[in-house]
This record gives sequence, structure tokens and C-alpha cells, in this order.
Amino acid sequence: MYEKGNAIGITFKDVAGQEGAKQEVQEIVDFLKNPNKYTDLGGKIPKGALLVGPPGTGKTLLAKAVAGEAGVPFFSMSGSDFVEMFVGVGASRVRDLFRQAKEKAPSIIFIDEIDAVGRARSKNPSMGGNDERENTLNALLTEMDGFGTNSGVIILAATNRVDMLDSALLRAGRFDREIHVDLPDLNERKAIFLVHLKPVKVDKSVDVDLLARQTPGFSGADIANVCNEAALIAARHDKKSVSKQDFLDAVDRIVGGLEKKTKVMTAEEKRSIALHEAGHATISWFCQYANPLIKVTIVPRGQALGAAWYLPEERQITTKEQMLDEMCSLMGGRAAEELFTGHISSGAMNDLERATKSAYGMIAYLGMSDKLPNICYYNNQEYSFQRPYSDTTARMIDEEVLKMVNEQYTRAKNILVEHKEGHNALAELLIQKEVIMAEDVEKIFGKRPWLSRSQEIMEDEQPKIDDKLKELPEVQAAIKAHEQAQQEDNSSESTENNDTDVQNDENSEETNNK
Repeated sequence: MYEKGNAIGITFKDVAGQEGAKQEVQEIVDFLKNPNKYTDLGGKIPKGALLVGPPGTGKTLLAKAVAGEAGVPFFSMSGSDFVEMFVGVGASRVRDLFRQAKEKAPSIIFIDEIDAVGRARSKNPSMGGNDERENTLNALLTEMDGFGTNSGVIILAATNRVDMLDSALLRAGRFDREIHVDLPDLNERKAIFLVHLKPVKVDKSVDVDLLARQTPGFSGADIANVCNEAALIAARHDKKSVSKQDFLDAVDRIVGGLEKKTKVMTAEEKRSIALHEAGHATISWFCQYANPLIKVTIVPRGQALGAAWYLPEERQITTKEQMLDEMCSLMGGRAAEELFTGHISSGAMNDLERATKSAYGMIAYLGMSDKLPNICYYNNQEYSFQRPYSDTTARMIDEEVLKMVNEQYTRAKNILVEHKEGHNALAELLIQKEVIMAEDVEKIFGKRPWLSRSQEIMEDEQPKIDDKLKELPEVQAAIKAHEQAQQEDNSSESTENNDTDVQNDENSEETNNK
């Protein structure tokens, strides 16, 4: 229990991004500090708020910020604290917790990983159940909103498995608010980077915008890890400050694993890997909706012998054409191996797995098949032993998946045959340099004919940013000063021209007199 939040030392200023979630949680703290603002209008304080989201997105951090700013007693518990092998102990602990919280009301109870105790009760008697855990859950339900009054105690809870929770726990009156804490988008990642870069000594080469674009799908915990890893890499090389390259190496280290420079390969193996990775790069360069390429490498890293690094597009909705282009670029490695070495290898296993999963999702869940259009066979029941479709449909799904993947494989081979010379030049350059950037690919194939989604958004936003900048008083003053300086320059130039004209006239008069 924390009587004073200052002991934790975390406030809402330390929580970057997640503005929507932060606002809802801040409202609870504001209610505790200034209740009249809400009660005068007939409002009541929320009984509870459930923070839901993937791991590492800052659910517990938000709860710590509440504890740091609330100024009321804060009880912090884990869901597993209530789970005990002895009969009745879990339920007794729940009652004790709420009794202490009522004595110190107004107060806040935070239960982290509530799915340990709040898992849905079994409906099937033959499956058996955990009586002790269900009794603990029943005690929690009655304490949160039962026959007795429970005023002045607010319950916060966090989980990343909301689908497993009991429906009685999620109803209004127990958890009035379900606050979604999602993975951060581009601007939120930038704000999180700025928070974690405060203690790090960085040099001028570090571009926070680039780092935010390079880390799609990263959670707040991942970004903190990137900053720490970059500092460790810089220290390993005895640097005085952390540079842009250290951050890029840290991202590579976290995504791809440790670089293995000592792995011995024959010239033939190296050429095969170079052709494979150049195949990915070539296909993605000539597919409109494929992710923009950053670099291609044949340096072994983690389990991979080589990799093509992309800047994934963070799309809100994805069309069938976009998914097919992604699938085609995945098949580019295997297609290049077969075309230019005459054999296929085990190196394409990860590509084939991802392409097959993508095709299965498109056909079984998204209804993007010719034979099974507009049908979704998604089944949300975790312990279901029955498929939501017949054996005939299962065979049809398999046939459609096979057809879709192989169509994209044939398409990839056709693109590679069309750009055979460029692909071979790319593979040779890769064997020589081991790491090539998008600029090297552009020299071989020419500029990519399509803009990426992020580039389009940035170009659309730039005029708005420029207009906003022009409205600033400092910028307006600078523009006026520049215009005045130009006018002065022009007037001085015109005076000089007049002087030269007068002199020319005098000279001409003298010659005439002579």
C-alpha cells in the first residue's frame, strides 16, 4: 500500500503517447481531487476501470502515474496474490483487501494481471473447474458490486487477455470503463522516444523522426529497450555520445538478433543467399503496394543467414491487392533461387510460412477467395474441438491457398525474368559489400515509380506545417526582415546602375566634343 504517491516518483508527465487512455485515467484522479465539479452535475465516480492492451504498452505505468498523482491511499496487488492452494484463502484475502480500502476511503485498488483470478467460470461440467479460483472470483464480484455499499473505493485493473475474463466481471457497475491501451502510432512513438532519450547522451546525427519510422509495431517497453541497447553499443565502442548508427544497430539487434560475423560460408552458399535476398529486394521494388525497402544484408544475424529490411506501412485498412503484393515479395527469394541457381533450398522456410498464413487468413477469415467469397470462418472459442466448416470446405480452402500462393510465385518469377540484369547486378554488389542500402538499389533500377504511404502523408502534411510556421510571430518578423533586406539590395543595385549610366553619358559627351 502507498499512503503518499510521491514514494513512487512517477507522474503523468512520464507517460508519453496514449493520450486517450491517459485522459480517462486522469479524470479519475481529478474526480478524487475535485469531486464537486462532477457531483454538482449529477455525475458519479466510476466504480472501476479496466486497462486492456498488448504487453509492454504501459498499462502498469499508467497505474503507477495514478498512484503518483492521486494523493489518496493506493493498494497495489497482482492477480496471482489471490490464488492459493489452501481452501478459502483467496476469498479471504479479497475481503481483507476491500475492508482495508474502505477504512482508508477514498482509496484506489490496482490489480495487475487480473486474468489470473478473473478467468471465465467453466460452463461445461465434464471439463471440470477450479473451485478455489471460482470462489475467489465470486468474492471479488460481490465486493466490487454486491449487496453491501462500496463507496469511495475505485478499482483499477490491467490485463492483456480480456477475452478470457468472466462476463460478470466486465459489466457496468464493476468495471464501468474499459480503456484500450494500444500499440503506439508514429507520433506516439516519437513522444515515447523523447521521454526515453532524456538520460541518454546523443549527438546531432540522431533523428527522432527516423527512429519513430524505423520502429513500427514497437511497444513502449521495446522503445525503452532500443534506447538502452543503443547506449550499450556506444559504450562498447568507447564513444563519448550515442550516434544515429548506434540506434539503427540497436533496432537490428532487437528485431533480427545478434550479428554472427564468425559464421563460415562457402562462396556458393554466399552467392545463393545473395541471389535470394536480391530477389526479395527486386520484387518489392517493382510491386506497387510492397513495403518500401531500407537495406539488404547477407550478414548472418540470429537464425537468419540474410535479410531484406523494410519500412512496414502502418495501414488502417488493407486491400486484397496490397496483401497479394506483400505475398509476391515474400516469394521472390525462392523464385530467384530456382531461376538463377537451378535448385531450391531450406532458406525460404520463414517466407513460405508467412505467405501460407497470409493466404489462409485472406481465404478463411477475410472472404477474399473466388470460390469462397464474402465468408468468414473465424472462431473465437479457444477450447473448441470443432471447426466451423465442413471437410469439403476445408479441402476447398486448402486448394484456394495453394492456388493463391503459387500464382504469386509465378508472378514473382516473371518479374525477375523481366529485370534479370538488374537482379544479377544487385546480387553481385551484395556479395562485394554485404550490406547495401535503398540508394544502391535505386542506382541499379532507377527511382521507384510509387510513393510509399508514409511519404504521401508527409507530403500532404508539409504544406499545413509550412502554413502554421508562417503564422508564428518570430517567423513573420524574419520574413519581413528578409523582404526589407532584399528591397534595400535592389535599391542599392538600381542606384549603382544609375551612376554607371550617368558616367557613360559623360564619357560619350566628351568623345563627341573631341
